Amino acid sequence: MFSYFKRFCAATALALCAASVFVPTSANAATFNLSGTVRDFSSSHPDFENYNGVDPGIVEDNLGGDKKPVYAGLAGNPSTSGQTNFDQWYRDVGGVNQSTSLGITLDNTITVDPNVYTYVNNDFFPIDGQLMGNEGNPHNYHFTYEIHSSFTYQGGEEFTFTGDDDVFVFINDQLVIDLGGVHAALTDSVSLDAVAGSLGLVIGNDYDFDLFFAERHTSASSFRIDTSIALQTTVPEPGTYLLMGSLLTFAWAARRKRAPDNA
Repeated sequence: MFSYFKRFCAATALALCAASVFVPTSANAATFNLSGTVRDFSSSHPDFENYNGVDPGIVEDNLGGDKKPVYAGLAGNPSTSGQTNFDQWYRDVGGVNQSTSLGITLDNTITVDPNVYTYVNNDFFPIDGQLMGNEGNPHNYHFTYEIHSSFTYQGGEEFTFTGDDDVFVFINDQLVIDLGGVHAALTDSVSLDAVAGSLGLVIGNDYDFDLFFAERHTSASSFRIDTSIALQTTVPEPGTYLLMGSLLTFAWAARRKRAPDNA
């Protein structure tokens, strides 16, 4: 009986995994969630607390094959200290950083346009008192954050980011927003129609969206997204929880029924 129950539970788990799918945002949804990874660093890291100023050109125009930014290594990037240290920003490195998952919720009721979804946080300190700690500061100021999603290009979409410090946004693995450097909040936008030709976008096709953020200096941290891109998020399909309850109830009933035979 026990082996039967194990097989059934395994089948149930597979069914539930299959029921969790990528679904796009829709005009009927007031909010949607994006999840990513935040990595915490010490203020002693060579790329943190060492420079103030706008510093574009830190990363190459094309995303790496591992879905990470590629260090450009330009001589005119004073806010970074070389490829080895930069490559730690968005990778787990023992003794250098600590990571955890972090989700944000975008809402289409913040602006007057219901097609625009917004996340805004003018005190973006999501890991205060966590991971490597605040290091005696009022907030945990030294961290990076990355989000990976995808979307179906429909035509007319736009994406705007406002924040500090560094922000690199890639669409179809190509850089479309570069707000590199340690600076006050800056804003940049991209209209997908305007760059569709250079990015190779075709209406009706699916493309990757990748965002990389870094907070590298004490005093402030802000993070704002405004977008009409229907970015995808992983959620259970309707009825998944009902399915789960039904399957588990069936499994328990089957086990009770067979129990006397094995007594």
